[in-house]
Amino acid sequence: MQPRRLTAIDGALALIAILVVAQMWVLTAALDAALGGDDDVALPAFVLSALLCLGSGLLYRFIHRLDRDQRRR
Repeated sequence: MQPRRLTAIDGALALIAILVVAQMWVLTAALDAALGGDDDVALPAFVLSALLCLGSGLLYRFIHRLDRDQRRR
């Protein structure tokens, strides 16, 4: 595998890790707000969590495509 591909995969995996940590933080903050009686946080937290999940999924697709293209060669 070319060093550029490995660098791209490493970068994408680091971004996925950051997005997952951010998603856990959003979940924790939303749960804390909900248990505190603030129900207005639920919808924005859901939207942000969905966007973070989408970003992680797109980065996973990018990694999968790089790996698939390398295996075909």
